[in-house]
Amino acid sequence: MRVQLARVFRKYVSPETPVEMLKRKRAAAQICEQFGQKFRNIAEVQKRFMTRPMPDEALCAVLWEYKDRGKKGYDLTERLFIILREQFPTLIVSGPERAGKDILLGKIFPNYPKPDRPVDFLICEGDTVLAVGLARYDSDRGGAQEDDRTGQYRDCASEVISYANAQDLSIKVVFLNDGPGLLLGSMWNDYASLEGLYLGRVMVTTLRMLPDRLTLDWLRS
Repeated sequence: MRVQLARVFRKYVSPETPVEMLKRKRAAAQICEQFGQKFRNIAEVQKRFMTRPMPDEALCAVLWEYKDRGKKGYDLTERLFIILREQFPTLIVSGPERAGKDILLGKIFPNYPKPDRPVDFLICEGDTVLAVGLARYDSDRGGAQEDDRTGQYRDCASEVISYANAQDLSIKVVFLNDGPGLLLGSMWNDYASLEGLYLGRVMVTTLRMLPDRLTLDWLRS
C-alpha cells in the first residue's frame, strides 16, 4: 500500500522526485529538503483530485502498471534457458529458470573472494565452468538506476575475471539484457562498453542477439 501511495504522490504532488527515493522511508526528510519547494500546493492537489472521474481509469492504470512486476524477468530467464539448451545440447545450463534462489559463486568456486556473489546462470562443460551470467529485464530505467546497474555489472565482471586469472581459468561473463529500457541509448552504450574493458571475456547481449553472438568457440576460448 505504501508503494502504491508513493506512486500517487509522485503523479499528483511531486513529479520531479525520483521513484527510487520514494521507495526508502528514511529518505522522507531528504525528499522534502531537495524537492519540497516544488511540491504542488495541497489545496490545488485536492481540488484537482476531486474533479477526477469515478471510476478513475487513469489512476487505476498507475496503480496496476506494476502488478506483474518481476514476471517479465522470469519470462526472460525461462526463454534464455530454452535457447541455450537448444543451441548447446552437450553443455549443462543451470540456475533458477523462473523464481528461485540465485547461484552463489562461493558454492561453486573454492576460496572465491566474495562468496555471496549471486549469478543467474552457469554454462558448464562437464565439471568445467565456461561462463557465469546475469539476466535482467529493463522495463524502464535511467539516471541513477542506470548507473547502479552498470556499476553492478562492472564490479561483477572485474571480480569474476580477477578470480579466473588468479586460478588460471578461462571463465567468461555473459550479461543478458532485454526490455524497452534499452531504448535509452546511453544505457545500452554503457552496457556495451563493458566488453571493451575485458576483450574476449565479457559479452553483453539481448535474447535476439544471443544465438548469433554466443558461440561454443567463444565459450571454450
